[in-house]
Amino acid sequence: MSQLKSPVSDATELLLRAFDDYNASFSDITRRGRRRFESGDRAGMRADVIARIELYDRRIDELIGRLDERLGSRLFSRSVWQEIRLSYRDAVAERLDAELYKTWFNTVSRRLFKTRGVDPKVEFVALDIEPTDRINHPVSRHVYAAGACLEDSFERLLGDFDFSLPFADPRADAKRLAERLAEESARIDPGPVSNIELLTTVFYREGRGYLVGRAFARDHYLPCVIALVVEDDAIRVDALLCRRLQVSILFGFTFSYFLADLPTVGDTVVFLRTLLPDKPVDEIYTVLGRAKQGKTDRYRAFFRQLSATEDELLVEAEGKRGMVMQVFTLPSYPLVFKLLRDRFDPAKTINREQVIERYHMVYQHDRVGRLIDAQEYKDLRFPSDRFDPVLRDSLLNDCSRLVHMEDDSLVIRHCWVERRVRPLNLYLAEVDTERAEQAVLDMGQTLKDLARSNIFAGDLLPKNFGVTRSGRVVFYDYDELMLLTECAFRRMPKATDYVDIYSPEPWYSVADNDVFPEEFPRFMGLPRPLMKVFTEAHGELFDADWWLALQQRIRSGEALDVAPYNDEARLGRCEREEEGRITTESTEDAE
Repeated sequence: MSQLKSPVSDATELLLRAFDDYNASFSDITRRGRRRFESGDRAGMRADVIARIELYDRRIDELIGRLDERLGSRLFSRSVWQEIRLSYRDAVAERLDAELYKTWFNTVSRRLFKTRGVDPKVEFVALDIEPTDRINHPVSRHVYAAGACLEDSFERLLGDFDFSLPFADPRADAKRLAERLAEESARIDPGPVSNIELLTTVFYREGRGYLVGRAFARDHYLPCVIALVVEDDAIRVDALLCRRLQVSILFGFTFSYFLADLPTVGDTVVFLRTLLPDKPVDEIYTVLGRAKQGKTDRYRAFFRQLSATEDELLVEAEGKRGMVMQVFTLPSYPLVFKLLRDRFDPAKTINREQVIERYHMVYQHDRVGRLIDAQEYKDLRFPSDRFDPVLRDSLLNDCSRLVHMEDDSLVIRHCWVERRVRPLNLYLAEVDTERAEQAVLDMGQTLKDLARSNIFAGDLLPKNFGVTRSGRVVFYDYDELMLLTECAFRRMPKATDYVDIYSPEPWYSVADNDVFPEEFPRFMGLPRPLMKVFTEAHGELFDADWWLALQQRIRSGEALDVAPYNDEARLGRCEREEEGRITTESTEDAE
């Protein structure tokens, strides 16, 4: 083994240095968030998020090329990689964010050996990587004693963050913050707020900045997240989020990733879990931009649940069977696995490559709280006896390009994994009239929010929408999704005679990207009373002029705002433009 020492040592050093270089580049891109925020450059902020997403795979490819040069014929030697794994394990054992280093190693190993399932000899098995919730490094934070005047504490707090722009009116902002925090704290306990602690890192996303922390009173603490906006070359406090539901939505799986230059990641995840104890670790990692680590933690948590529920079978997900996707789930765990069928329903004109392109588009797009983040997985291995027999046969027959048996395992070559939500069509049949109407109203708001982010949903049937635990409506069927700027919104031509009126086919030409909003009610499939509620609130969605005007604003370069919180969280600005509104359920314990 002595002759392997040099290659093992060299490869270990190369792996470590490559991750450190990647991490430094990740931070370089992330630090631009402050400059983008201060200059109001939302397009630049979006470009940085995309660049950071693409950085990981690009650097992995570069690293494999250097390993090839260094190891030569030993590159694909399992015995060499077993030694590299042990050497690397020892090298990262005491490093902060060691779990990120191990995930980096696994990405390289799995690409080299095209691993299906797991291979504990040449990778770190996800189930054995140290769980993030055991990390106990102190997170970097500011701490403020509230004293006799909470308003003074907030004014001092705002002044401690290093922005190049001034606050427009820090005293007024501090007063509003103090009043709102005292009011929110008193809802839980009448005792005064004693201190506030905020992470030193500012979180940036879609044109806003966030100061993230918590406030303590006598017998409780609550979230304290301050939302900042820039107006007229000055910073203004826009909102204060003190309720777990509000913060859970902000850090949820339906939004883009934050730009937050964190000294370490794991300790921040632990801190955020004190604010959001029900939020899965994988979702927090992912929303911080560490999507690969989020996938690792998601895999670990799911298979831990699978192991703990030996009598529970994987089954087809509830809802109407998809024309493009086969979807299955473990009933006790809130994830769904989505696979492309070998053959799509004849009603679908889209092909496999186009579906994949649209999922990739959603991954990189501003999801404005209305599109579910779909993570791509390859070569997953499941015990075949954990599948409902009907589901197993369906996967093997209908998804044979992606699914096959190996010994006692069922191997899935490619799929997407998403958080499970309740299909809207099922939800509407289960709830009372008031909640059904509320969901339909939020469905309309979903379409408007997506439109303002340059997305047209395409298929408007309720089965393609879902309701989250917090009561929000989201969209999750992406095969007919389009950029709004690629659509041709048209008014219906008027029929000129009875031949046109009774023609089974359109008497006018229709291109692939033509959209006729007047036709939407026919295809939405809502019961008449709910359709009436929808139309009264969102009737403009059936008017081509509304879509054309919005399309023109987007093409002109205007950044249309969709705030990730509702007016209830805003401070001192009650009269607001209806456009850009994002509605949230007011129930406190929805999450």
